[in-house]
Amino acid sequence: MARVEPFVRPGARLAGDGRRSARHECGWLALARWIGTGAGVSGAAIIALDLGVVVYGFGLFLVSSLLWSAIGWVQREPSLMLLQTAFTVINVMGIYRWMIP
Repeated sequence: MARVEPFVRPGARLAGDGRRSARHECGWLALARWIGTGAGVSGAAIIALDLGVVVYGFGLFLVSSLLWSAIGWVQREPSLMLLQTAFTVINVMGIYRWMIP
């Protein structure tokens, strides 16, 4: 029976001996996931609450979508990359719209 490692996605990069590469999987990638998640949730809250600083909400969405795009690239997830690329374009349009007087 094949050994299954917890929290390792199928196709994730493994060290030469079959162990998960701790530096690759747990280092910047884990940090990027949490920052991307936090930025996305914060951006949504700012826009939903209509605090008068919508451009900051779109800015946080932009940070989130760029980080998740990078994660999709590293993890070789084309659907995630496509989704986040679309969100990046939408966020840039939102920032542009709110920056115009």
